[in-house]
Amino acid sequence: MGDIRITGRMVNFTRLTFDTSDHSVIRSKLSTMLDENAYQGALVIIDTTVEQELISLIQLLIDLDLQPMAVIDGLLGDQARAIQFPVIAADRPLQKIKATKEQVVEHNNAAKTSENTAAQHNISQVTSYHDEVLRTGQCLVQNQGDIIVNSGINSGSELIASGNIHVYGSVRGRVIAGVGGDTSARIFCHSLEAELVSIAGTYCVSDDIPEDMIKKAVHIYLNEQQELVFEALQI
Repeated sequence: MGDIRITGRMVNFTRLTFDTSDHSVIRSKLSTMLDENAYQGALVIIDTTVEQELISLIQLLIDLDLQPMAVIDGLLGDQARAIQFPVIAADRPLQKIKATKEQVVEHNNAAKTSENTAAQHNISQVTSYHDEVLRTGQCLVQNQGDIIVNSGINSGSELIASGNIHVYGSVRGRVIAGVGGDTSARIFCHSLEAELVSIAGTYCVSDDIPEDMIKKAVHIYLNEQQELVFEALQI
């Protein structure tokens, strides 16, 4: 009696997709990302579009203070099964669509070089505007800024942005803001009925969204404890 207990806990995973098998490139790029976004110790799921040697890739990630937990079934599936490493079923592919239009704003970012002289770097901030309903099986991604949808998004669809997401309609699909670790990102919608909402890796599925927020105009953000906060909007 009492030998086994089953409990539940919401755990955040970061999915890493590799388009190269060059470990020096992977180490360099991940080291930069980790410094910028403080992902040390993160639980990661491994995916790849090219052939990889899984064991050495796992060791590389561990060396970078990441915790590999599983691979997405595909190119790495057989290697993972051979070493009894967890395998997760591949996602149903979504159709990536283009926004109705995009607005690009260039910002000058001053940085000091090794000679202590100021150097200007142009940073592009992109806002994607989409006028049509995002349909089931469609995905709209903006890796350099915000997304504004003037209609709703259906169940089985997905919005992904490195910045904020605004939906002037019903949200019934998945809404993922702050990709890349921007904890200041926010989500706004006219009617919240989402399958999942996420900001900078902290997420909430439909069953855990506060009941008094369902089908309401809502503003979602992270508090100082990195918890999702849902606030009703007065429209």
